[in-house]
Amino acid sequence: MLSRSPTLARHPALATLLLTALAMLAFAANSLLCRIALRHGSIDPASFGAIRLAAGAAALLLVMRLQSPPRTGKAGDWPAAVMLFLYVACFSFAYLRLAAGSGALILFGMVQLTMFAAGLAAGERFTARGWLGLALAAGGLVLLLLPGVAAPSLAGAALMAVAGVAWGVYSLRGRGVKDPLAATAGNFVRATPLGIMLWLAWAGRGHADARGVVLALASGALTSGLGYVVWYAALPRLKALQAASVQLSVPLIAALGGVLLLDEAFTARLALAALAILSGIALVLGGGRLTRPS
Repeated sequence: MLSRSPTLARHPALATLLLTALAMLAFAANSLLCRIALRHGSIDPASFGAIRLAAGAAALLLVMRLQSPPRTGKAGDWPAAVMLFLYVACFSFAYLRLAAGSGALILFGMVQLTMFAAGLAAGERFTARGWLGLALAAGGLVLLLLPGVAAPSLAGAALMAVAGVAWGVYSLRGRGVKDPLAATAGNFVRATPLGIMLWLAWAGRGHADARGVVLALASGALTSGLGYVVWYAALPRLKALQAASVQLSVPLIAALGGVLLLDEAFTARLALAALAILSGIALVLGGGRLTRPS
C-alpha cells in the first residue's frame, strides 16, 4: 500500500495528499468507466452492475485475506447491502441516458442532501448560513433539471437521484462502524447475489463484449474495491470537515473527464448548477450546522 512506503512514511502530509487524490480520482472514474462502457454499447447496465459488484467483492476479500491476521467478509448487514445494490443498479441504468459530469453532479448532490435531511430529522439545527447552503444546493439541482435543450434526461436524472439517496442512506448506516473496510467487503458480498438476480432478469436483453467486461471489472475491482481501500487509508489522516469537503472535487473531475475522454459538452447550465450545488454544500459543511439540542 502507498501508506506503507518508506518514503511516504517519512512524509505523512504527502502520503495523505496522494491517498486522497487517488481516492477522488477512483470515485470519479466510476462514472467515466460506466459511461464509456454503456455509451458504446459494449455491455448492458444489468451486466455492468453485476460484474462491478462481484469484482468489488472479490477485490475487497482479497485485501482482507492478505491482511495479518487474514479476515473474512462476514461483517456488514443486509439493509446496507440492499442500499449498495440499489445504488449500483440505478447508477448503471442512469448512465444509459446521462453524461458523466451531470450524472456525477446529480449523484453527489443527492447523497449530500440525503445526509443533511437525515441530520435535520435527527435534531440537528442549521444556522442561516446552513439554510442558505441547502437552498443553493437544491436550487442548483432544479436548475440542472429544468426543461430545455441542455437538460439531462429526466428518466436518467430520476434514476441517478435514487442512486444518490441509496448511497446517502448507505453512508449514514456506515457511520460509527468500527471496521469500515470489513463492513464494505461484507456488504459487497451480500449485494453480489442481488446483482446476479437483476442480471438474470435482464438476460433476454443482456449483451457484453470483451471491452465491456474489462471496463466493468475495472470499475468493480479497481475504482470501487481498491478505491475504498485507499479512501479508508486516507480517512484517519483527515478531519471530518476535510473528508467531506474534498469530495466536492468528484463531480468536477468526472465532468472534466467526460469532456476530455468522451467529447461531452461542459455547458453553461452544468457549470452554473455545479457552482450552486457545490457552493451550497460547502456552506453547510463550513459551519452551517449547529450541534443537536440536548
